[in-house]
Amino acid sequence: MPTLIEPPVQPPDGPATALSTGAARRLATTTKTPPQAAAITPRWLLRILPWRDVPGGTYRLTRTERRTLARPGSDQPGVILAAGHTGEPRLPGMGITYGLPPREYPLSLAQTVLRVHTRVRDVHNEPLDQFDEQLRLALEALRERQEHDLVNHPGFGLLHAPPPRHRVAARTGPPTPADLDALICKQTSPRYLLAHPRAIAAFGHQCTRRGLMPDTIDVSGHRLLGWRGLPMLPCDKIPINGTTTTILVVRPGEDRQGVVGLRPADLPGQHEPGVTVQRAGTDAHAVESHLVTSYYSLAVPIPNAVCALDGVELGH
Repeated sequence: MPTLIEPPVQPPDGPATALSTGAARRLATTTKTPPQAAAITPRWLLRILPWRDVPGGTYRLTRTERRTLARPGSDQPGVILAAGHTGEPRLPGMGITYGLPPREYPLSLAQTVLRVHTRVRDVHNEPLDQFDEQLRLALEALRERQEHDLVNHPGFGLLHAPPPRHRVAARTGPPTPADLDALICKQTSPRYLLAHPRAIAAFGHQCTRRGLMPDTIDVSGHRLLGWRGLPMLPCDKIPINGTTTTILVVRPGEDRQGVVGLRPADLPGQHEPGVTVQRAGTDAHAVESHLVTSYYSLAVPIPNAVCALDGVELGH
């Protein structure tokens, strides 16, 4: 009896298909990115500050009792001078004393303990070094805390630096061009405006209402909103109290009698300036611990190095 050859059985939904991408992915090498963290911000304040190494851990600010020139209504006398004279009059003489108590800025710090299992480093360390990625994310968190303290710390933060005479209040609530003009006039040689992103948006809205075009200023390759030639640097570390916030005008640089960031000089176990990474051992669970520390502070040499516009209304 002849043998019957059965035709090939087709899949119920049609002819045989090519290898699916889902199946192929099981054997494919995946291109991976380093871990991404949504909480990382531009941290403009850390970028614009000039940093001064403090070998002794404390920055001492020496101040004088006299202004260069006396000003009407001021209780501080000026340097005694003779000007516009002819002949040979007797010239006034004096010494400029350092009578005011020096202000000292000790370094503050932020710390965390980074824990990584030894088997992770031994077996799961390709293509990305697990310790390096963990350390990078820990450092990002420390820098975020550092910027927060440089703005808000009651001992040295920018928000607490301006005395009452260098603070102005928003006239009608929302940040108007006239408000920023009043703020900028409080400072000699202003360089940057520092504001919460919502305050910058509110200022842009007020300019639009008045038919004004704010500046667009290039800062390190980024186009930022500005006013009177000063870039408005976004800083989400400036708090919002209810619906109000504060805008700061900042003059950085020790040579301009401006704000300067402080950090220690060379440290044992230094990973980068002001930051140490120290191995703290391996415990009975085979977990390595590393102590990560960031040291920092901030000094304001004269009162008008930072001026504040308070009561800025953001709306709802």
